Amino acid sequence: MEPKDTIPDGPAEPPVQVEAQVQAVEPSAPAPVVAPATEPVVEPAPAPVAESGAPATPGKPRPRGRTSLLIAAAAVLGIAGGTAVGYGVQADRAPTPLPALSQPNLAYPAKALPADKVPDPLPVSQDRQRKTEGDLRELLVSKPSGARRPVFPLQENGWRSLDEYATEFKSEDYMFETLAEADVRRIAAVNWSQGQYRDVRIRLVQFRSGAELGASDHANGQLGYMPYAKDGAGNEGDPIKGSGNGRYFLYKAVNKPGYLPVHLARAIAQRGDVMLDIHIFDTAPISKKDIRTLAERQLERL
Repeated sequence: MEPKDTIPDGPAEPPVQVEAQVQAVEPSAPAPVVAPATEPVVEPAPAPVAESGAPATPGKPRPRGRTSLLIAAAAVLGIAGGTAVGYGVQADRAPTPLPALSQPNLAYPAKALPADKVPDPLPVSQDRQRKTEGDLRELLVSKPSGARRPVFPLQENGWRSLDEYATEFKSEDYMFETLAEADVRRIAAVNWSQGQYRDVRIRLVQFRSGAELGASDHANGQLGYMPYAKDGAGNEGDPIKGSGNGRYFLYKAVNKPGYLPVHLARAIAQRGDVMLDIHIFDTAPISKKDIRTLAERQLERL
């Protein structure tokens, strides 16, 4: 078959061979219909079948927590029942008699030791409290030769009351309350002047024995603010030989127009229930040897 004439104004018809090929590939049976893309349909599972062959009837869902509640209730009842039984057993028993509060044969020792077997008291090296139980004023270092009466003398008896000692600090009220709560027992004091303007002050502050570590707390409190406080020495100081926590300090000189310069040195230490506090004032420079030697002498007497 010859092709038809070409029509210039329209699309060309396909050749006969193409039509034959199309007819050849067309199947005799109708093509399967494709369903649109939708969610898959899940068929319900068959009902369980009992052994007899009949489908099993689904039961109601079991409530959750019922078993736990039953177990907890049984435990509580068991504890309550055991407690009740225990009280019942104790109530049926006869009371056990207690020993008398006052018994004449509890003294120790039962008999006094013979005089030749009584142990000697501990030496002072092992019982330092023996030394400080006496007159505390006798443990103050003696005045050096050439010392004279200070400009501001103390009472002649050598004791310093708590309120008098508190006035030697800038925060008088605070120091009085703090030391009173720490249970101060007594304060031994001595002052003297030597040279042209040197003034020396020594304080032995003793605390009562108890739960409070008064002497240690007072010493550590004063040592703690010395390097940093505005009115402190501004330095770490140097350790005092023979003391666990004692240190001595030299302050910077204070110079004010119209006044002589003021030099200050201080030593702080603690031994047992006694805290020692030493001040040296002078218009001339104070050497480390002066304050260190005085502190070591006073510490040895304690």
